[in-house]
Amino acid sequence: MSMNVQPDLDFIKAMKEAGGDTLKKCYQCATCSVACPLSSDDNPFPRKQMILAQWGLKDKLISDANIFLCHQCGDCTEMCPRGARPGDVLGAIRSYAYRSLAWPKALADLCASAKNLPMLIGIPAVAIFIMWLISGGMHIPSGEHFAKVGYTQFFGHWDFRLLAKNVLFIDIIMLTAVGIAITSIYKGISTLWKGMQASIGLTDVAYRPSVTQFIQQFLWPSIIEILQHTRFKECTVNADRVKGHQPLVFAFIGLFIVTCYSLFTQDVIGIFIPSMHGPISMWNPVKLLANVSAVAMIAGIGILWMNRSRMEAAGKASNTFYDWFLIWIIMGVGVTGLAAELLRLVGIPSLGYIVYYLHLISVAMLFLYMPYTKFAHIVYRTFAMAFERYRDSSYIKNPLNQ
Repeated sequence: MSMNVQPDLDFIKAMKEAGGDTLKKCYQCATCSVACPLSSDDNPFPRKQMILAQWGLKDKLISDANIFLCHQCGDCTEMCPRGARPGDVLGAIRSYAYRSLAWPKALADLCASAKNLPMLIGIPAVAIFIMWLISGGMHIPSGEHFAKVGYTQFFGHWDFRLLAKNVLFIDIIMLTAVGIAITSIYKGISTLWKGMQASIGLTDVAYRPSVTQFIQQFLWPSIIEILQHTRFKECTVNADRVKGHQPLVFAFIGLFIVTCYSLFTQDVIGIFIPSMHGPISMWNPVKLLANVSAVAMIAGIGILWMNRSRMEAAGKASNTFYDWFLIWIIMGVGVTGLAAELLRLVGIPSLGYIVYYLHLISVAMLFLYMPYTKFAHIVYRTFAMAFERYRDSSYIKNPLNQ
């Protein structure tokens, strides 16, 4: 029986823009499946996915958990005799998947092309500038005042004890960005999970784990594996990525802890102890954690930057906006954050305020564009790894044992 396959031309175009332009060189020799540790006899990864991509069967690819399990270690690309670069193709498929699963679609499409970079920067830049303007805080403080309050009055000050003016405006900006990102990720994960279940015939399962069981048995072990970088360490060709990726992960965890501490001390304790609204002492353990995390962020993303540049120079990777956009944003967050602190310590408020404004822009970009960029893998890959454990568990293999 013959089958008429009509490839999606928009999908093929998106693949090329995201670095999958070598796809047509693949002639199905299966060398990539021999190289990949994810491959098995009944799951010839990524050979199967290369076929689906050549045929333009995007729906099957988007719902394939293995697409998100790939860490793009480069082993398959190194061994490919035709230069098809399967690793780049899989990266391009993930890029397309993030756009397809994301909400709102207009924002996802905006993040897909370098020609939109001025607008991608301009949206948070204009929004923060307008908030700064209407807050009444748009003025450069004296050196003495700057040394005392730092950037805690960037958006001005009022005597309302329950909520600092600066905190209110930052919350409006950042929580809006985070809210859009969380909504998009929730919608995307829900769609992806249903698609992954349907792809292996799990639409009607007799026994399902409770939320607690799911977290304990599938989600939490996946998170531990990610923190340990178990699969990254299986890579041979591109093993240096662990040196950049792992400190970056722990840097984000450290900065998350610092942010939570800052919010609690300023928004809660600050109600009763107004002095808590000032900058955190340099000798505070949390401040030390913040500085170590910032350095780890810059060092980690710097290693990934150099590694990416080296691979592109050697012809082992494509130069794509998809790969570089996240690197630029994270470097922007780290450099502007550390520079703003140094300018406060040396007492240069004029330049410090400008750099802090750039820091707010870069942080807002990181949050707002997370579901549509390579950063989305932090969520999608985690749930794909949880699904991998779920599909191999006794809930699916032998439900009567539960």
